[in-house]
Amino acid sequence: MKKVAVIMGSDSDLPVVQKAIDTLKSYEVPVEVHVYSAHRTPEEAREFARNAAENGFGAIIAAAGKAAHLAGALAANTVLPVIGIPVKASTLDGLDALLSTVQMPAGIPVATVAIDGAANAALLAIQILAVSDAELSAKLASARAAASRKVLEKNKAIEEMFNQ
Repeated sequence: MKKVAVIMGSDSDLPVVQKAIDTLKSYEVPVEVHVYSAHRTPEEAREFARNAAENGFGAIIAAAGKAAHLAGALAANTVLPVIGIPVKASTLDGLDALLSTVQMPAGIPVATVAIDGAANAALLAIQILAVSDAELSAKLASARAAASRKVLEKNKAIEEMFNQ
């Protein structure tokens, strides 16, 4: 199975990306975690992205706040799918990071999830890997079915409360 890289621009992003790490591990997807900054360690970030495919990665998740150029910097140096997590890290409540992550030039796409949306970033990476992994695809289908059952159970309880 391919690995997923979780790259954060600063270790202060760890509380957000921990949800991605936990989600990947819950699906038994190999994950590797690093701190690389698009601005403070651009060479290291570039080298990681350039070598990611040959190092066994199938997707990269990049979390950054404020200017949030990390996902774009990584995407510019790999053809692997890059998923950006805009992190709420400033007085603009993450809107600056969202816009920086989502506004990529044509030819260098970055999939972008919600502000602090680490769990969905992990699930998107898992879906990407599941395209060529039937076992992983089955795990996703099972999790969706379980989530559906939970909602229907809650609906039944609410209906019994109010629809007598």
